[in-house]
Amino acid sequence: MKYLIRDDEMGFLIKNGKFERLLTPGKYSFFTKRGYEVQVVNATGEVKSNIPFEILEKDETFKKSVVRYDIDKNQIGFVYVNGNLIGVTNKGTYVYWNLFEKIEMKVFTMDGYRIPDEITKDMIQFIPAKYYTKVVVYQGQIGHVYVNKVLSEKLESGLYYYWNVVREITADTVDMRWRELNVAGQEILTRDKVGIRLNMVVNFRITDAEKYLSDRTNMEEQLYSFVQMVSREMIGNYKLDEILERRDEIGELMNKRLIEAENDFCVELKNFGIKDIILPGEIREIMNTVLVAEKKAQANVIERREEVASTRSLMNTAKLMDENKTLFQLKKLEYLERICNRVGEISVSGKGDLIEQLSQLI
Repeated sequence: MKYLIRDDEMGFLIKNGKFERLLTPGKYSFFTKRGYEVQVVNATGEVKSNIPFEILEKDETFKKSVVRYDIDKNQIGFVYVNGNLIGVTNKGTYVYWNLFEKIEMKVFTMDGYRIPDEITKDMIQFIPAKYYTKVVVYQGQIGHVYVNKVLSEKLESGLYYYWNVVREITADTVDMRWRELNVAGQEILTRDKVGIRLNMVVNFRITDAEKYLSDRTNMEEQLYSFVQMVSREMIGNYKLDEILERRDEIGELMNKRLIEAENDFCVELKNFGIKDIILPGEIREIMNTVLVAEKKAQANVIERREEVASTRSLMNTAKLMDENKTLFQLKKLEYLERICNRVGEISVSGKGDLIEQLSQLI
């Protein structure tokens, strides 16, 4: 039987089920009746054959035409073809044709838990996800990496990769930035048995990330509950009028009370404040009525004060004119001028003084 092996192919000559030798490109003829068989394979990429490599490598031509890489169980290999990364390999023996393409493999151990910097992001994207753990720590956060549930490393902001082939890798991140906690609509009974609602706010940031992770779960919820309890405890000691009048002072006292518990919550607290005091509808109506009455009373006082001042001014003016005839005459002329400005035509006779005649018109 005739066989044609092209330039990008190789052939395995087999006789009676046993590998004889490697056939290079060319034309061949073998008698199948004598047990000859030829397996023609592509001579690029990985060698694909059901013949064990240990048998194939006894042929010198085959041995010179391939490269072999052995990867242990804790290793990973990055395969390059003509300088381009095409994939990764794990435990096993890999044989590649090295005739028309340049095959290289970079082998790294996975014994250490941190993926080394020599393995770039472009290389990592070829690694199966089950082999590594990706940890992202954003700006303002602190990361904690646990190897087999034991804290191993603290991380600043950045991107990190860890092998998890022979170990369990877990990670937590903690936001260390200032945040605002709003405690809204808290119903509280004052000392004089008036039910009010408060909206409060406090700023906080975590100060001890490690203790926070080990001692606390749902810290924000716990802090929220603590602010609720403190507000009910302290506001309940004041009457409604006192709360309205001393709002800022009470807020400062509550802020001090919260700061005393900072270490328990692994946080720093500041700027606590009572944003809103919401009164029941009936109380609001009563207070509005009182406010209107107070404003009316203030307006009446001001009105009476102005009337008294006006009367006093008129009395002083009359007294001056009574004592000073010249001033009295000037005042008369002033009023006559005002009257004349409003009259279109005035008729007078030639008898008597003009001023006297005009005065008689008043």
